[in-house]
Amino acid sequence: MKAQLILENGVVFNGNAFGYINETVGEVVFNTGMTGYQEVLTDPSYYGQIVIMTYPMIGNYGINIDDNESESIKVRGLIVRENCKQPSNWRCEFELNDYLENNKIMGLEGIDTRALTKMIRSVGTMKGIITVRELTENQVKKKLNSFDNTNAVAKVTRDSVKTFEGNGPHIAMYDFGMKNNIVSSFMARECKVTVFPASSTAEEVLALNPDGIFLSNGPGDPKDMFTSINEVKKLIGIKPITGICLGHQILALAIGANTTKLKFGHRGTNHPVLDKTTGRVMITSQNHGYVVEGDSLPEDIEITHVSLNDNTVEGMKDNKNKIYSIQFHPEACPGPHDTDPIFDEFITLMKGEIYA
Repeated sequence: MKAQLILENGVVFNGNAFGYINETVGEVVFNTGMTGYQEVLTDPSYYGQIVIMTYPMIGNYGINIDDNESESIKVRGLIVRENCKQPSNWRCEFELNDYLENNKIMGLEGIDTRALTKMIRSVGTMKGIITVRELTENQVKKKLNSFDNTNAVAKVTRDSVKTFEGNGPHIAMYDFGMKNNIVSSFMARECKVTVFPASSTAEEVLALNPDGIFLSNGPGDPKDMFTSINEVKKLIGIKPITGICLGHQILALAIGANTTKLKFGHRGTNHPVLDKTTGRVMITSQNHGYVVEGDSLPEDIEITHVSLNDNTVEGMKDNKNKIYSIQFHPEACPGPHDTDPIFDEFITLMKGEIYA
């Protein structure tokens, strides 16, 4: 079925619909990963977004339930150059088309994804509509104006506390839209993990007397999370605190720094990051549209990691208050796995030692 992507700058891309045939509106972003489309689809950090995959064929190894990063697809839509209709993998349980259809997610294929990506890099992230019908200019304007991702975290966080047993350090985790593999990564290191809804108070978390506190990834603008920022302020200096992505940004705002929106974000599995403490360069998986402004960090906060693409802040620490957080994703699967040892650094900090 014919379909089109209508961007808020008025540009239209014509293609074919697949998955669930309906209509969707969201923020249009691109991901440069060659693999990992299932992780992208089910990552809560993508809530409210229509994702372009820049790799030309998507769906070639299918879908399997075990690799989901949450209980359902979180993107608003998926745009690909070619949807593979004959996947080949021994773990494949669904074709991409069926998976999207079952989860009521709209797909668009057959457009020039390179041209679309270049436009976003030039103009910046925009809102867009995927539709199978002709829309008037007034209808387009109304639909774009109706899109609001302000309460994204509330839509993806858990609604009750859950504990995953382990014999190691006890970690209290704020779920701002966490990926399943974050919990799995800590459990693989024998940690006990108690996951709290994003709305939980500092007092509720401290009542368990955890060894450390972890702030998860999640969607949206960190400045919208003013309640969580205030709760994190109460925790600073009381317990060791670590975080990833949105959690890193919330922590930065809690210590008085500022965050800003990137022109088109960092999304993919091939982002080089310099670890300033070791001089090592790591290839990282990233998914964020906001960053911490380095110049806004307090003087006693050390910048530990920087992006080699644009020199933005990718990590920070404060030995005095036992704070250590990063912007990228060490839990990413299928990879890269260069940054997996960062979970060991988190645990070292939570054991009362200092990551040097």
